[in-house]
Amino acid sequence: MAFCCGDGSVYIWDYAKNKVLQNWHEHTQEVYSVDWNLVNKENIITGAWDNTLKLWHPDHKRSLRTFREHTQCIYSAVWHPKNPEMFASTSGDCTLKVWDCNDPKSVQTIRAHNYEVLTCDWNKYNEYLVVTGSVDKSVLVWDTRKNGKGPVRALNGHEFAVRCIKCSPHNPRTLASCSYDMTMKIWDTESEDAIVRSYDHHTEFVLGVDFNLFIENYLATVSWDQTVTCFNITHESQPPNPYSDHTKQKSISSSTTTSPTT
Repeated sequence: MAFCCGDGSVYIWDYAKNKVLQNWHEHTQEVYSVDWNLVNKENIITGAWDNTLKLWHPDHKRSLRTFREHTQCIYSAVWHPKNPEMFASTSGDCTLKVWDCNDPKSVQTIRAHNYEVLTCDWNKYNEYLVVTGSVDKSVLVWDTRKNGKGPVRALNGHEFAVRCIKCSPHNPRTLASCSYDMTMKIWDTESEDAIVRSYDHHTEFVLGVDFNLFIENYLATVSWDQTVTCFNITHESQPPNPYSDHTKQKSISSSTTTSPTT
């Protein structure tokens, strides 16, 4: 597992052995994004508040390349789902950039929003579509073949900044977004009424959302309320509230059956 930290460091951790395999510390400010290449299963890309992106390999003690075009802090960097050498990044400079990891210069720059762009993700079925979310509360779908001439779809419904977006690995039309408005929304990008469901089970900012790669319609959300919630979006209109009396009672009952030695 790869993870990043506020002190500028990046780690690879073997959680089965509870052992750190690699520790890099080249970024000079908080590392806000890390993504492992699922196509070649080797390279890692990170984006930081020092305005740089860095390419890593688990067997190398230093980064392989640094990308320096963004002029403000980088919020997300995501590998392409099919091309092992391509990734996208978004930044406080309002841009979405597409990169070839062999070239220090980006291959495409789109001014995606008029405010900071906090997140992006690639459509897993259409290699040209990438989705962005911004402080301007919108979710925009871009076709990279159109050279930034405007989004092919605008999705509006959040009341505050969109913090994270994930495209479904099971359905080309489905994506999830979460926001500082404390909600997570499921969207159908090809439907006129695009919001399929809206969930408000968290009591603080919702910072992350992701789909399960193996179980369709199963996803997880994470929030500043210190909870992670996993649920099936086809079975539950709202996930269990972790602060409800019923959920607390279940937690207490579980704890009383736990062996004192564990």
